[in-house]
Amino acid sequence: MTHPIIADLESRYTAKRYDASKRIPQADLDVIYQAMNLSASSINSQPWKFIVIESDEAKQRMHDTFANKFQFNQPHIKAASHIVLFAHNPKYSREDYAKVVDKGIVDGRTAPENREQAFGAFAFVDLNTDENGNNATWTKAQTYLALGNTLHVLARLGIDSTTMEGVDSELIGEIFKDELDGYECGVALAMGYHHSAEDYNAALPKSRLPIAQVLQVL
Repeated sequence: MTHPIIADLESRYTAKRYDASKRIPQADLDVIYQAMNLSASSINSQPWKFIVIESDEAKQRMHDTFANKFQFNQPHIKAASHIVLFAHNPKYSREDYAKVVDKGIVDGRTAPENREQAFGAFAFVDLNTDENGNNATWTKAQTYLALGNTLHVLARLGIDSTTMEGVDSELIGEIFKDELDGYECGVALAMGYHHSAEDYNAALPKSRLPIAQVLQVL
């Protein structure tokens, strides 16, 4: 099949080594950040924060979060152009959703007189919240919608990436406590340009199960 979307996805892969001399242009970063902000989420909840690791100082802090485990991902931190922490709110509340509802009123999505009615969608949050007010499993799932969207945007822009679930959430929580402000990070994304001589994965062919094994049309 020949289609730009398929071409994007055929070219996308997980980079294993980055060229530390290359940086993502600001114009492309602006597109990436806007696309992340436009990502889908259940009931438009947007229970996330995207913390971008760009400066040398921030990269050193992120590098330090690998002190205890997942050291195989540590080289990406300083070699990649940027790292994004996909953080989620573990106790998403009605007050949090009120910000979404009120922004919808400002944007003309919801009529002011329908404000209280708009909270009916919050029932989906209640369904995923335990007796302690924790709904982290649900909110973390929303960050993966944003992550998937970002991966395709990067492929379209010709920027390489590495999804990292191999991160130390506890150390990230300590070292980036102020920035997270109660949010938690369970997955991060390295972005940049692969090292042409050292990234073995770049030359390997794409491999997926046959579509007939994973897709049923009823």
